[in-house]
Amino acid sequence: MQASWNHTTVLLNEAVDALFNRDLDPSAGDPTGIYVDATFGRGGHSRLILTRLAPTGKLIAFDRDPDAVAQASAISDARFSIRHEGFSRLADLPAGSISGVLMDLGVSSPQIDNPQRGFSFRFDGPLDMRMDTTRGQSVAQWLETAETNRIAEVIREYGEERFAGPIAKAIVARRQERGPISTTTELAQLVADTVKTREPGQNPATRTFQAFRIFINAELEELQHALTACLNVLAPGGRLAVISFHSLEDRIVKQFIATHSRDAYDRRAPFAAPKVMQLKALGRVKPSTAEVSGNARSRSAIMRVAQRLPS
Repeated sequence: MQASWNHTTVLLNEAVDALFNRDLDPSAGDPTGIYVDATFGRGGHSRLILTRLAPTGKLIAFDRDPDAVAQASAISDARFSIRHEGFSRLADLPAGSISGVLMDLGVSSPQIDNPQRGFSFRFDGPLDMRMDTTRGQSVAQWLETAETNRIAEVIREYGEERFAGPIAKAIVARRQERGPISTTTELAQLVADTVKTREPGQNPATRTFQAFRIFINAELEELQHALTACLNVLAPGGRLAVISFHSLEDRIVKQFIATHSRDAYDRRAPFAAPKVMQLKALGRVKPSTAEVSGNARSRSAIMRVAQRLPS
């Protein structure tokens, strides 16, 4: 029997309020509309969204993780459906049909705490890290053949790790001497042996594990495609709320909202009409002190909210 891994939803009420709140704009929030939970996880946000929907409303959820899809089967509500797909497939939804999109990025606690998923250096398990365990390469499989320069590039770009070069060389040297790395413990120990200095309180392998997870799941590319899709699928007045957990994600979301929240002028055609802004930025929200105290994994969360403007 599969273990029941606990998960506490971050910014639960704040995120759902962002989709339905009428305080900032009376036109916001349509309980009869169609909403999207782009990252179902364990369904905390979805279940609360369903309590806000009218009987004619609908909620579409997405998740790549087959365990999350299995959890969703427990929701017996005709207004709810889930798709075993990455949230970039938002692009498949009809234009202008969605009243709100919520994206809760990152890794869920059940994924982190299950050693068999290979996301955490705290547990010994297979070096997998795939969000969707039914397809694609695991981290271990990729490291069997990846070249030193490519490994270093991934660690540097997605982990912002200043020791990317030495870590990559150590991984390849280990592969040549004793065979490829296959477990989380092996990778964590190799990084610890290579990185001699680190910020107080941070495991030396933190950045490398983050980098490999983001890379193997194409997380940033998935996010960029999904954000672009939102411009097409959101109805005028529809809300976009995105919760991110590290600077790479938040930078993409922040820049996306900023870019589409202002008129764009083409300097090559100074007399052409500007491309009108498509979003209205509604600010950012961070977890309360009480939430961080009760759920330490929420401490790095930032939610940015925007509203779709008429074309």
